[in-house]
Amino acid sequence: MGHELLTGVIGLVALVGLIAIRIPIGYAMACVGIAGILVLSGPAILLSQLKSLAYGTFSNYDMSVVPLFILMGHFANKAHLSHGLFRAANAWLGRFRGGVAMAAIASCAGFGAVSGSSLATASTMGRVALPELRRYNYSPALATGTLAAGGVLGILIPPSVVLVVYAVIVEANIVKMFSAALVPGLMAVLFFIIVIMIYTAVRPDSGPRGEAVDRKELLAASIGVIPVVVVFGLVIGGIYAGFFTPTPAAAIGVFLVFAYGAARRFIGIKDVFEAILETAKSAGMIYVILLGAELLKIFMSRGGVPQAAAEMMVNSGLSPMLILVLLLLALIILGCLMDSLSMILLVMPFFWPVVAQLDFGMSLDDTKIWFGILALIVVELGLITPPVGMNVFVINSMAKGVPMMETFKGAFPFFAVELVRVALLVAFPAIVLFFPAWLG
Repeated sequence: MGHELLTGVIGLVALVGLIAIRIPIGYAMACVGIAGILVLSGPAILLSQLKSLAYGTFSNYDMSVVPLFILMGHFANKAHLSHGLFRAANAWLGRFRGGVAMAAIASCAGFGAVSGSSLATASTMGRVALPELRRYNYSPALATGTLAAGGVLGILIPPSVVLVVYAVIVEANIVKMFSAALVPGLMAVLFFIIVIMIYTAVRPDSGPRGEAVDRKELLAASIGVIPVVVVFGLVIGGIYAGFFTPTPAAAIGVFLVFAYGAARRFIGIKDVFEAILETAKSAGMIYVILLGAELLKIFMSRGGVPQAAAEMMVNSGLSPMLILVLLLLALIILGCLMDSLSMILLVMPFFWPVVAQLDFGMSLDDTKIWFGILALIVVELGLITPPVGMNVFVINSMAKGVPMMETFKGAFPFFAVELVRVALLVAFPAIVLFFPAWLG
């Protein structure tokens, strides 16, 4: 092992140590990256990199979409779009056994389409749907497990902040990534509803039927979905149709959600300032992590760690599909220990060079899209998996008196069906790729 490679490996060990003692991951990556570049290349190269790296990273036009989508999510929360979504979904599905839980899944998908954040989806829909699930005496495991699992839909259904960040890292087309995510996202909604149907068929007392509503109430409730449909249709539909690129689309989405909230008197001047402040905090955190990841990537590239890892895997004699499965398993394990965005930024500089050298019988651009969707799905599994399971913690903090293990038990069937979805997408890449190909 050469001096550079040994230094890179020591840097990785140091990074794990810093994360283990709870140093914020952005700062941990930046510290290790700066120290590594200094050791391998000297202070002149380090200063040269620092002079332009921050500006080059933050001024990336593709990254300008991130704060806009975050702001749209905050406005959507303040505009009470979640209430209208859940009311409509519950009016249509609540009459069936487990119907209120199904409505929670459907409304999580709808809110995820305008927020792009799993944690925001889980926390917002948890406040809206949990009281209704309790009112109908749903079992604590099913009620909290459903909401924790429903929250993961926010990371994949476009627009998704993590999807944008992945596309920037591997230099993939954001529009194609959004189009590739749509069908797998809808599959997740369908599979989750099937899980609830099976769960309540086996244990009928866990998810009683809700109340059937008359046509007048059904129509009135359905009207509440119109704002989300309009925003999603114009923003995502406009992107798919090629009318505008993601950044203008996000700006249009922000304006539409704000206009709706202001017209309904849900959003005032104070709410605007609060939303902008929260957006600045979230975007600032993302940019710090991104800068730290760039510094770490420079250090690791100079140390030859990604190249050595790719060479070792390719020359291991394992089939490309087995290597892919091992990488996905590693992502599931890592997802149990850190949040999805941090993990994507941390591991993609190491995993993508490996995947790029494997032959899956498709073009490199298609491999970027296919692997990105698979990676995001397994990353989202970490949100409902012990010991971290951030969505589980969010929902459990709202469900006073429900043991944490009950929520994890309730989320397990959804975790299992997610593994089925991953297996289908691995076996049949066309599920991911046919829509981007059709759009051209």
